[in-house]
Amino acid sequence: MSNAAVRMDNVSVYYGQTPALTDVCLEVQSGEYLGIIGPNGGGKSTLLKAILGLVKISGGSVEVFGRPVKSGISGIGYVPQFADMDKNTPISVREVVLTGRLRPGINPFFRFSKEDEEFSCSLIDKVGLSHLKNRRIRELSGGEYQRMLIARALATNPGLLLLDEPTASVDAAARVQIYELLEELNKSMTIILVTHDLLAISSHVHRLACLNRTLVYHGEPEFNEDVVNGLYGCPVDLIAHGVPHRVLREHGEDVKE
Repeated sequence: MSNAAVRMDNVSVYYGQTPALTDVCLEVQSGEYLGIIGPNGGGKSTLLKAILGLVKISGGSVEVFGRPVKSGISGIGYVPQFADMDKNTPISVREVVLTGRLRPGINPFFRFSKEDEEFSCSLIDKVGLSHLKNRRIRELSGGEYQRMLIARALATNPGLLLLDEPTASVDAAARVQIYELLEELNKSMTIILVTHDLLAISSHVHRLACLNRTLVYHGEPEFNEDVVNGLYGCPVDLIAHGVPHRVLREHGEDVKE
C-alpha cells in the first residue's frame, strides 16, 4: 500500500490558452521534505494550488492522502507567497493565528473556545513568537511576520504543510530561523517548500523537484550543470557571498506565474 501524501498523475493546468503545468507526475511520500525550484512562470505556485484544489485541473489527477482533492481534503496547511492581509489592520499576532482555527459554516455568534486559544498560543510559542503574541502585525519584522503565517497554517493541525517562498523577503538571520523551524516541523508532518534559494534549500530538503511547466528533475537535492541549465533554459552561475543565492546570466524575459 502506498504511503504517499501527494500523488500527481499527468497533471496539466491552463490559464486560458497558456499552459501553466504540462503532464506533471509527482509523488511525495508521507514525512518527506520536498523542495520545489524553477524560474518565474514555471508553475511552482500553480502546483501548490493544484494540490489545494484552488485551480481547475485541465488533465490528469491529484490525490492528497489517497483522496482526490475535489472531495474536499482537510489536513493541509498553506503559507501563500502573498498573504491577503493588510498589515495596517489593528490585529495582533495572537488574533491572526486564531483565525486558522475558523471552521466552515460558522454562525455570526461564533466564539473561539478555550481550547482554540490555548492551541493557538502553543503554536505561537512553537514558532518562537510568544513574547510578541500581543504585538500588532505592522510592528513585526519580515521574519517574524512569516513565522506568524506559519503558525496560522499550523492551526488546523495539518499533516501536510505547503509553503510558497516563505524566505523571499527576509534577512539572512530570519532565513536561518525559518529553515530551522521547518526542519523541526518536518519531524511530525510532510512539507513541500517552493523557493528560489537553490544552494540553501539543497542542504535542508530530503528531495528536490525542478519545475519549468513540466517536471525537469525529481530526486536527490544535488545540482549538476545539465539539470540547472535544462531547468532555466540558459546558463546559470551558483554563487555564495555569505548567504547562498543564485545569479542568472542574461536571458529572456521572465513570465509572471
